[in-house]
Amino acid sequence: MKFSFNNPVDIRFGRNVLKNNPGSLSLGKKAFIVTGSSSGRKSGALADAEVELRACDIQYQIFEGIKNNPNVDQCRELAISASEFGADFIIGIGGGSPLDAAKAVAVFSTNPCLTNEKLFMNEFDTPPLPIAAIPTTSGTGSEVTPWSIMTWDEFNSKKSFGNLYTYPKIALLDPSYTDSLPKDVTLFTALDAFSHCFESFLSLKASPYTDAVNLYALSRFSKCMDPLERGELKDIRDDLMLVSLLGGVAISQTGTTMMHAMGYQLTYYYGQPHGKANAIVMPVYLEEAAKYVPDKLTAALSAMGLSRNQLSSFLERNIPADFNIKSNEPAFWGKLAMKQGSVKNLPILVDCDYFTALYERIFKSRIV
Repeated sequence: MKFSFNNPVDIRFGRNVLKNNPGSLSLGKKAFIVTGSSSGRKSGALADAEVELRACDIQYQIFEGIKNNPNVDQCRELAISASEFGADFIIGIGGGSPLDAAKAVAVFSTNPCLTNEKLFMNEFDTPPLPIAAIPTTSGTGSEVTPWSIMTWDEFNSKKSFGNLYTYPKIALLDPSYTDSLPKDVTLFTALDAFSHCFESFLSLKASPYTDAVNLYALSRFSKCMDPLERGELKDIRDDLMLVSLLGGVAISQTGTTMMHAMGYQLTYYYGQPHGKANAIVMPVYLEEAAKYVPDKLTAALSAMGLSRNQLSSFLERNIPADFNIKSNEPAFWGKLAMKQGSVKNLPILVDCDYFTALYERIFKSRIV
């Protein structure tokens, strides 16, 4: 048996996390804050961060305009603003998009001439600026991973980068920042976290360490499923953020697999939220897992106390593939899926035709 584990993020979890951890944002003298157009303020996270920064006499500048599925070129422009301000660290506040954008801004700030191609090959010479991550959703896990997922129009999809240097220095997780999220956002982000745990457990890179993390997270998630479906969210906010954290820790070691490789196209071409896109793919993913890794699938489902049919029914009830796609898209998307690095984590060898057939199974009569 051989495996390694290295996750260097300083993790702080709990309600009132910033208030209870004074000095936690003291990563430098000037902070450039990256957040969404409303999530940072609505959640209260931005106000809490400002209080902490002022208490530590840290200057800061705020950018409130990161949209869903951030574009790599926007992050390059933000890095120019951060450098002009003289920022020596970056704070990301929000869901996956602002946190991922913060990582890109941190890289471009110290590597201003870096091309997109080099970025996605992780070929940057200078380490990025330090990053503090404050999530306001429970799904991405980006606060504890090195990965940043960017929209790259030249690639016709989304693509990720990340290495040991792009881990945040500190992650500050406060479930209260998710209390005001509506049901659909809560559900979609929760399914993203769930997909991280499931894919990590079935990944070729899984280890006894990540298996233990994922089985515990899957067990906790299963207890949230009925309240998620009913929209009774108050008492599960803390558990959902914990599942998101654990899923992030797991994929920081194992990466993701098929659901992400296939789901990116549903987001890029049809605007489907990331977690919803993964969930649309998942029933077919479960069918394939039953063929190729039946023992691990059984272990995952056992931890959840569910059968494969029960889990698939939950997904199909709550996240149906309820939109049409064009007849040429399954084949085109199959080629794009094969370009994703996450396919290397699958326990079987696949090709473009394999993914094409899966897209056709998912959408069936909705191909026009």
